Amino acid sequence: MEIITDVFSLCYKAIRTGIPITRESTKDKEYHFQNWFKSRLLTLNRPFDEPGRNTYPDFKMVRETVGFELKGLQTPGRIKNYDSNSQVPTGFHNGREVYYVFGRYDKTPLDPKKYPVMDLIICHGDFLNADHDYVHKNKSVKQFGSYGDIMIRDRKMYVCPTPYALTEGTEGQITLITPKDLALDNRLRQVGDLKRTECDKLIKSYEFDLETNELISHKIPNPNAGRIHEFKAYRVKEDEGPLVKMRD
Repeated sequence: MEIITDVFSLCYKAIRTGIPITRESTKDKEYHFQNWFKSRLLTLNRPFDEPGRNTYPDFKMVRETVGFELKGLQTPGRIKNYDSNSQVPTGFHNGREVYYVFGRYDKTPLDPKKYPVMDLIICHGDFLNADHDYVHKNKSVKQFGSYGDIMIRDRKMYVCPTPYALTEGTEGQITLITPKDLALDNRLRQVGDLKRTECDKLIKSYEFDLETNELISHKIPNPNAGRIHEFKAYRVKEDEGPLVKMRD
C-alpha cells in the first residue's frame, strides 16, 4: 500500500535529518508528538481528518481507508506497555485499517522545547491485537452508597504491550511492521518475519467485589486458539540496522 510506505519514508527522513518534536508550551504535554506526525502528513498533500480528543484513530485519511493512532513514549520511562483509556488496539476499525505509530524521545533534552525522536515503529494494529469485534463501552450502576445516590462508573483502561516489548532489534531503529500479505514497493527492505499465536482462552466477563476489592475474570475457550498471525518487518532500503525478531 503506497500510503503506508510514503508515511513511513517521510518519518524516516525527518528523524535522520534531525527534525525534532517541538513543544509549543510547557502545557503541551499530550499533543506534541501528534503535531510532529501531522507535519509529515501535510507534506503528502493528501487530505486527512484532524484529530480530536475522543477520536479514534487520531488521524484518518480521507481518500485511503487507513488511519494512524499515535503513541509518544518518553525515555527514560515506560517502554514495555502503554495505557489506553478508551480503545483496545485493533487493526481494523470503522472500515479503516489502523496503524499505530510509536515514537520514543528524550524526556529531558538540552532544549526544553525540542525533543529529538530516538526511534520509531509503525505497526499494523493486528500485531497488537487481532480481534476486530470487541466494542468498547463505558457503563455505570446507580444506587451505591449509604443514601443510594452515588453512581459507579465502569471506565475501562487497557494496558497494552508496545512493539518494543514484543520484538528485538527495534530499539534505536526506524521500523515498519505490516501483515505478511501486504504489498509494498521497493523503497523498503525486509528485515524480519514475525509471528503471533492466539491464546487458548479469552476473557468473556469480569466482576468486582466491593467488599473484598477483588476483581474476578471469567474465561471461555478461544475458537481461534493456536491460529498464527504472520507479519513482516521493514526498513528503508538504505537504512542499516539489526534484524527484527520476536522476543522469547
